[in-house]
Amino acid sequence: MHSRSKTLSLLQLDHLHIQLGKQAIVRGVSMQLNAGDIGCLLGPSGCGKTTLLRAIAGFQSVTAGAIALAGQQVSSPTATQAPEQRGIGMVFQDFALFPHLTVAENISFGMRHASHQEKQLRVDELLNRIGLPGYQKRYPHELSGGQQQRVALARALAPRPRLLLLDEPFSSLDAELRERLAIEVRELLKKEQITALLVTHDQQEAFAMADQAGVMYQGELLQWDTPYQLYHQPRHQMVADFIGHGVLLQGTVNASGRMASPLGMLEHPSLSAVADGTPVNFLVRPDDLVPDPQSRLRGTIKARGFRGAHNLYTVELTSGVEVLTLSPSHEQLRVGDELGLRPDFDHLVVFAADHCELPGFSNQAPAFPDGLPEAQSA
Repeated sequence: MHSRSKTLSLLQLDHLHIQLGKQAIVRGVSMQLNAGDIGCLLGPSGCGKTTLLRAIAGFQSVTAGAIALAGQQVSSPTATQAPEQRGIGMVFQDFALFPHLTVAENISFGMRHASHQEKQLRVDELLNRIGLPGYQKRYPHELSGGQQQRVALARALAPRPRLLLLDEPFSSLDAELRERLAIEVRELLKKEQITALLVTHDQQEAFAMADQAGVMYQGELLQWDTPYQLYHQPRHQMVADFIGHGVLLQGTVNASGRMASPLGMLEHPSLSAVADGTPVNFLVRPDDLVPDPQSRLRGTIKARGFRGAHNLYTVELTSGVEVLTLSPSHEQLRVGDELGLRPDFDHLVVFAADHCELPGFSNQAPAFPDGLPEAQSA
């Protein structure tokens, strides 16, 4: 029974559509999040992420489709359950702590029907879990930004919500603290066995926290999958561009299943399903190109970014195309140096080059993701 309950869908969105005035903010979004999982919605500002989160919380009505929690419909165009009846907690990007209340009073604020002793025990338990034991009597202004965020999280967790929604909770913090807190928050949510949905534009944050993640663009959910699949097998060019560093290059497949490209003639099992003469776009990530002084593929280093153990180099090939590659940071390569590159694709993600609906991108699934043609729907 226990293993089966963990696989049940807690949150389900079915062809959800949200329109404000004449503008469609969310368009046809379908997804589900299993009980105990942490999900994440990624995408640029204005893509509909926060509107979708507000609809799940019950603060935004829906134009079409439905939202269900644990199999019970809570939002549709004809009926909406009140936010306070949904058993949902929220953490906001501005923390929203009450400045006149102590840490203990902030955390226990939502436990309206609990006794004083129950509140005290829960506050003590959560302060231990977030690494702030003994902070009960402090006020928000006496805490650092990271400590305030931990308290805001504890306050949302105190009533034991069945679903926790987090709206860019770390955006006001510096990059190093964001990633560290994301890992800590994931551990805390797993210990509390809380299902959560996070909204962010920071993919490192998403990868540190999420079991499932999706990329939104112009109100559409382009792909909902594991972070690994989003990175290695993106089903849309926008997803490929948004997740990880990489570039999209053009190529043409010939009758022998090889592809003429700015990287030279490439061979890969995924190309065997592509018709002769088909123009394609293919994804090149930094780890797909290995620095190799013996390679005939040459380029000039245009920029270098320090990434700790590695440097990320922007290399302009002799054809004029710019690509990215990684090299150990102890190797002294300078801007202006010539560099040989050897293609080394584990995954070759190929998209149809025509019928682009987004500026510079295809709005379709890849034509041939890693060897298997996409099934065409009627």
